[in-house]
Amino acid sequence: MKFAIIIYRAKTEPNHFRVKKREQQQNSRRHPPPLPASSSASASASPVLIHGRGRRPFPLVAEAERDSDGGGKNRAAAARHPRRPLIRVLCRHLEAFREVEATGAMGWWSAKQVALPKQQQHLPAAAGKGGRSRLMGSCMTSVGASILVWVALIQLTSLVEQWHPGLPKSWPTACFDRMPGRDPNATNYVREFDAVGGSAASPPVLLPRRLYKNNGYLRVSCNGGLNQMRAAICDMVTIARYLNVTLLLPELDKTSFWADPSDFQDIFDVKHFINSLRDEVRIVKALPRKFDRKAHVNILNMPPVSWSREKYYLKQILPLFWKHKIVHFNKTDTRLANNGLPIWLQKLRCRVNYESLKFTPQIQTIGNKLISTLRKRGPFLVLHLRYEMDMLSFSGCTHGCSDEEIEELTKMRFAYPWWKEKEIDSEKKRLEGLCPLTPEEMSLVLQALGFEHDTQIYIASGEIYGGERRLAALRVAYPRLVRKEMLLSPDELRPFQNHSTQMAALDYLVSLASDVFIPTYDGNMAKVVEGHRRYMGYRQTISLDRRKLVELLDLHQNGSLTWDQFSHSVKDAHRHRMGKPTRRKVIPERPKEEDYFYANPRECLAPLRPLSLKQRVSHI
Repeated sequence: MKFAIIIYRAKTEPNHFRVKKREQQQNSRRHPPPLPASSSASASASPVLIHGRGRRPFPLVAEAERDSDGGGKNRAAAARHPRRPLIRVLCRHLEAFREVEATGAMGWWSAKQVALPKQQQHLPAAAGKGGRSRLMGSCMTSVGASILVWVALIQLTSLVEQWHPGLPKSWPTACFDRMPGRDPNATNYVREFDAVGGSAASPPVLLPRRLYKNNGYLRVSCNGGLNQMRAAICDMVTIARYLNVTLLLPELDKTSFWADPSDFQDIFDVKHFINSLRDEVRIVKALPRKFDRKAHVNILNMPPVSWSREKYYLKQILPLFWKHKIVHFNKTDTRLANNGLPIWLQKLRCRVNYESLKFTPQIQTIGNKLISTLRKRGPFLVLHLRYEMDMLSFSGCTHGCSDEEIEELTKMRFAYPWWKEKEIDSEKKRLEGLCPLTPEEMSLVLQALGFEHDTQIYIASGEIYGGERRLAALRVAYPRLVRKEMLLSPDELRPFQNHSTQMAALDYLVSLASDVFIPTYDGNMAKVVEGHRRYMGYRQTISLDRRKLVELLDLHQNGSLTWDQFSHSVKDAHRHRMGKPTRRKVIPERPKEEDYFYANPRECLAPLRPLSLKQRVSHI
């Protein structure tokens, strides 16, 4: 490094120094100075060091070395090879640096003044204020050039990031650490995978901010429950990244059936969310003040088209940002396609979901306590029993309900105008497998699957419609039936009461950590948890074939199937529905009927082995 600096200074030395050196050489030829008494005195001569206030010493003039013949050969060689003075300058610079280094790293200013060789004492270039000014100018030129080079390098680094957008090569995830060629023990930005939330630990150092021209501001109002909003947030971040816009902190649903007043910062760690994505997209908590000063800010409110690919947002939505600067998406559920997107966008959706959306410390702490309490009692199964009042009313599924309950559910369905389907044939939907299984049906299914009487079961759900009366059959079959209200004290539960979204976050954490996860209905929580458990290493998730189960349950209850036949049929129907690696079902014309991306994020998981001919035929 020192030698490189020496070469740089020698090449950039001002022209008037070079002219002065030529004059010195010509004068020395015309009037050669008297030779010293011994050649050793000449050989020990050193370049001059200037010691100014706070300035590092630099060699001023290179002394022409002499050979044994008194210097005649050197002068003749210099005349034949005009680049020889440059070599002498380099040598003298190197000697000066060595002498400075010998004085100590912190004591260079105390170095003694080196005597000027006799043959150069008559030169006026280094004497007086003019010489020192020229030297200072040379030093300032070198310092300025060095600063300019470093600034240029920094700008080039930023431009390279802008020219080649995409995920950083060092981006680690739980799934990519399992990919071939990656060291799973390597220390990286995401150093550990959180044992409970599956979220990345907060980065010790901020990621480099991605620089891009901002095309506008995207405001989003998420609708639905916790997991529907969670998936929507992942999609909105991906869209903002693709369009090079700034994302405002997402707004959560407060007007739906749950009427939960929680904001984003009440559920998710805002600082971690923003910092973990700063190398991809700019996220801010509020609009800049310049928009407050504008009297007429034209904000465009619109719902984007569902199941859209990236070209829709590029061709139709991006021009709206150029025109309005602020675009508000008032609906965000399933606004991005499951399939057909570039691989880097799919991986970004995974990164947001599994690395950036981390619950608040308060939720994480209570979730950890729930899991710790369950673990002390042994392995546990999480049953996502989707049998709340809103679910039954929305779906129109009333199997096992009394006439009064059916009437109550129907009135509720008509009371919400945004629930479009009003007249529903409950029995028809049940036979088609479109209804959640009842608690009574689940007690039979769990026994048929082979779960023992003493299995510990955690009920992950809201308030069960019908209360303990509907749970009686399930509790008889499995007495170790627990809920979070049974495991936490009233003081621990008090901050979460009347906040159904935060309560759902606790169930989400317990579901991730369970030994087995079984949802009774393929809603948003069932799908998102299933995908998250796949990402965490294909943890066992049993996806119930409700259509087949309803058929088998009816046959068993009317006496057509014995218990052994019923149990064997149930096990056989779910042999390949245990959360193992599989491909997503793709139906381009009917995206609602194809497999949900967040239930099986294949692009973010370890590659599948090639299918055999027999497997390909069965898959088709």
